Amino acid sequence: MEFLEKMNLAVEYIEQRLESEIDYAELASLVGCSEYHLSRIFPFITGQSLSLYIRRRRLSRAAEELHQKAQNLIDIAVKYGYSSVDSFSRAFREIHGLSPAHVHGSNQSIRQYAKLTFSISIKGATAMTFRLVEKDQFWIVGVKKIVPIVFNGPNKDIDEMWGTVTMEMIQRWKSTSNVEPSGIISASTNFSEDRMLGAGTLDHYIGVATSSPNNSESASLVVQGGTWAVFEAVGNFPENLQNIWGRIYSEWLPSANYQVRKGPEILWNEGPDTKKPDFRSEIWIPVESKK
Repeated sequence: MEFLEKMNLAVEYIEQRLESEIDYAELASLVGCSEYHLSRIFPFITGQSLSLYIRRRRLSRAAEELHQKAQNLIDIAVKYGYSSVDSFSRAFREIHGLSPAHVHGSNQSIRQYAKLTFSISIKGATAMTFRLVEKDQFWIVGVKKIVPIVFNGPNKDIDEMWGTVTMEMIQRWKSTSNVEPSGIISASTNFSEDRMLGAGTLDHYIGVATSSPNNSESASLVVQGGTWAVFEAVGNFPENLQNIWGRIYSEWLPSANYQVRKGPEILWNEGPDTKKPDFRSEIWIPVESKK
């Protein structure tokens, strides 16, 4: 209940600042988490990034004012954070499918994105299997690529990345894997979010965890020691995996005595056969006790 109240406070904060700059640090503090945590939990709960929600609300408000024709286009554009009519028109067309000039002073029907309201929903009836693991500093060695963030469905850039991994690379990496999670893993870190475009990227690694760096590989990431929450996902891949990932951020973290700390999110799979109905994965999330 407390978490829902905080999320509704955050929505009200956004509503009051649609015509001005939004302080993301202050917004996150209303929810009681870091900016990073908020940017991760928001899409899992709402199905859209935080920046996309803000852009949709601003352009919905702008559309209402365009209908009234009380102001000219440039004044409305500047009011909602755009430096020119051209940039405003591009963003408006992307959201509403029409140009603002077409809507200005008309009764043209357009899409409207209403203010979010968070209410109680019965969740958590299905148990989440997890354990806590304490780890010393280690390295992830292998290959790395900057890829776009995808919250639902396959990420074609990561699929293409896997296509470049050969059996010779896998065998070489496995020979250096000497810490948990053992064997081939993938890891995502350095999540970014373009606040104007509602997009973002992350650094994605494919390789192994090892107790020492390996300069012979093309990529090496040092991972600081600390606590990890390890969640098990069993079932169809990737649908069940994404479901568990969403529940971690929308159910477990808000109710647990832990928060996400800096570090990569790691995925371990039991083998190459992702078609098996009982396919098992582990999601490793770096956490620390809430202050």
